[in-house]
Amino acid sequence: MKRRVDTRTGFVVDFLDIEQAFSPLLKTLGHHQPNDAGGLKNPTTENIAIWIWDRASPKLPQLFTVKVYETPDCWAEYDGIDVT
Repeated sequence: MKRRVDTRTGFVVDFLDIEQAFSPLLKTLGHHQPNDAGGLKNPTTENIAIWIWDRASPKLPQLFTVKVYETPDCWAEYDGIDVT
């Protein structure tokens, strides 16, 4: 799904909006053991991506995907679609 650029601002989403939505999540992840972050009982990279999506997507309706890197060559990506 393509995201449209706002002709007024020139952005798909303003970076300030991303920062405001993600900053509290980063603070939680950065200042606690991942297991202590509410809802992260099993903090795999995949579960962290889902955890971020679940908390950021209500504030960022344009959110397309969340990618969490373990290393430059190893990551998990989540787009809000559950595969069961």
